[in-house]
Amino acid sequence: MRLRFGEFTLDTDSRRLWQGDVERHLSPKAFELLRLIVENRPRVLSKAELHQQLWPSTFVSEATLTSVVAEVREALGEKLSVGPRFIRTAHRVGYAFDGDATELRPNPPTIDLRPRCWIVWAAGEIALCDGEHLVGRDSDVAVCLESPTVSRHHARIRVDGDVATIEDLGSKNGTRVSGRPVGAPARLNDGDRIQLGSVLITFRRMLSGEATETQEFVL
Repeated sequence: MRLRFGEFTLDTDSRRLWQGDVERHLSPKAFELLRLIVENRPRVLSKAELHQQLWPSTFVSEATLTSVVAEVREALGEKLSVGPRFIRTAHRVGYAFDGDATELRPNPPTIDLRPRCWIVWAAGEIALCDGEHLVGRDSDVAVCLESPTVSRHHARIRVDGDVATIEDLGSKNGTRVSGRPVGAPARLNDGDRIQLGSVLITFRRMLSGEATETQEFVL
């Protein structure tokens, strides 16, 4: 988990504290104390609770906890004469986080929706981006071929960048690429003729670096 407060970023997975681009070093106990206080915000953690979390089954003096708190405050640039920015003392009770902290969530992966290739046949053409695309005559497929010789889910084309493959899905009349029957996934090359039942389609692929404007393909 990554939490940001003020100019600081606390990374609980890598156990690191950053002030902007500068890492602020903390001892293991000081880091754990800061993590506990930030994650339990705004609740006050009692001294007894902190002792139990930081030194389970071990007796330490209250001065030891005070020393660890002072180390955290120094790393955060806090001065008691000015007043705490983040670590608040609840007198005779314990400590709490005093401020706003925001969890930084990783950005979701970007899906590339640019056309990578095209399927062209007499009735038109369909652009395919990265991912899996069903070919058949059912209404839920990406490439719909209206022919009684084509199975509802006839074949699957998988596109991954410049690589595309086709796999027959147990169709009744089979799938052929350049005249060769397709059983296991077969790689498709630009210009390959694919026969599904009695329907003939052409696979066209845009190579890396090729212009992205619409092109006219001729069967």
